[in-house]
Amino acid sequence: MINQHFPSRILEQDKKPCFLENARLGVLGGSGLYSIDNLKETKEIQIETPYGKPSDNLRIGNLGGMEVVFLARHGRHHTYTPTEVPYRANIWALRSLNVRWILSPSAVGSLQEQVRPLDMVVPDQFIDRTHQRPLTFFGDGVVAHVTMADPFCPTLSRILSEEGEALMPEARQIHKGGTYLAMEGPAFSTRAESKLYRSWGCKVIGMTNHTEARLAREAEIAYTSLAMVTDYDCWHEGFGNVSVDMVIENLATNAKLATKLIEATAKRVSKSRPASDAHSALKNSLMTPKEKVSIKTRQKINLFTEQYWGKFNNS
Repeated sequence: MINQHFPSRILEQDKKPCFLENARLGVLGGSGLYSIDNLKETKEIQIETPYGKPSDNLRIGNLGGMEVVFLARHGRHHTYTPTEVPYRANIWALRSLNVRWILSPSAVGSLQEQVRPLDMVVPDQFIDRTHQRPLTFFGDGVVAHVTMADPFCPTLSRILSEEGEALMPEARQIHKGGTYLAMEGPAFSTRAESKLYRSWGCKVIGMTNHTEARLAREAEIAYTSLAMVTDYDCWHEGFGNVSVDMVIENLATNAKLATKLIEATAKRVSKSRPASDAHSALKNSLMTPKEKVSIKTRQKINLFTEQYWGKFNNS
């Protein structure tokens, strides 16, 4: 199983594209993290996108000297199942607000003994087992093939891991790297599925991050995940089967630490404004000549393609 543990190339020291100077950090809050209490000078805005409404209003504020856009992935009252989350609307809305880095905290189950409940993981790979979701902004007469070999931004993941190591209590651990198995949900795994995913070498199992990561790459946003372990899924005979009560209890324990970790990461991103390969993911990925793309489709994807195809004018 591929596990690169974030290559040592230090993109923070590279020459920064000018568009990163005023770019924002996006935070997609998952189960148990529906707001960031220490987000300062906040304002809420509603955005209509070509893909419908995002899962909630977007909250913009200051966190650790960084302009941050927070969005509750499932809605602030947790009203969207993992399948129902409007992923394309969420990512489009964040990019429209000049978000060029995304930090995605979410609840996961552990598939390995050494990854214990209340630990955290910064994964570096995915296996996708979802089957009911739109996974691209493209189609409808335009084709793009972005590379997903390394789906997480290694520099952003390294920053998150380093801050996690500094903040984690002694009895808990942050694990660098590992494969996130993305399942459809909303039901938890069967025991046979859980054991199968363990045999593949997967480290954690969740229901949301892969879909976000693919769309973020098409939107040229660097993406990383803070996977907060709540349980051992159902493979571990020494622990009870996963339940909502168990998840919620451990999420509450993790939420306070996650908030500190998000703020520490925001401070680092504010200072370094790290460049990422994701920031130019479409440069050599657009296959269809722009002249062959319909006006309706060009309008929908113009946010992502304008720098390559020029400003779109349908007059």
